[in-house]
Amino acid sequence: MSPKPSAAEVKAKLIEAAIRLLADGGPEALQARKLAAEIGASTMAVYTHFGGMGALVDEVAREGFRRLSANLGGVQETDDPAADILTLALAYRQTVVENPQLYAVTFGQSQPNGQKAALGDMTNEETRQNLSEEGIVAFSYLVRAAERVIKAGRFRPAPEFAVAAQLWSAVHGYITLEVAGYFGDGENGVEQILVPLATTLGVGLGDTLEAATESVRVSIESWRANEGNIDT
Repeated sequence: MSPKPSAAEVKAKLIEAAIRLLADGGPEALQARKLAAEIGASTMAVYTHFGGMGALVDEVAREGFRRLSANLGGVQETDDPAADILTLALAYRQTVVENPQLYAVTFGQSQPNGQKAALGDMTNEETRQNLSEEGIVAFSYLVRAAERVIKAGRFRPAPEFAVAAQLWSAVHGYITLEVAGYFGDGENGVEQILVPLATTLGVGLGDTLEAATESVRVSIESWRANEGNIDT
């Protein structure tokens, strides 16, 4: 007889099942009955291990941030911190494109069964403490990138958190629109929107047009070579 799975194992299976259901059927598919069937358990398992669907949705969102952090953490820092910002943006984009339903829940854009993931105000130090640790870790990659580019003298002096929040707003806004289909198929939006946006942001934050253009070129050419996402 197989040993009875631990509570942690059951919770992990439920979270993975929730992510599969989201990917296959969208937020409407995320139901306690379907979750239980996915792992061969009773519906009560959802309530025993999470207390309800609301807490499960929060855990799904935390897993979304963990996966985002894993991909952002895979971006190697180079001697061009401005180029690294676009490389992070491309890693962020790829993460969301591969599982848009998960990230719609993670960022509160989707509410399965009326349940919205708990979010928090990131605009000041006190309220940031209320955010999930996973969300803070994901955002820290952008804060680190902002700090590096400011120290390098490429962006004008400013609080790195504020700069990171501006970068996040622009990148996340672009990705949300791309995933919704507003920029066409494939990587058309990367070429037509994201690349020039990266240059515009760099100049707006204090870089020279020449330096920003060169950093964007370095980053996007590396992405093309490694991913082969854009025909040249």
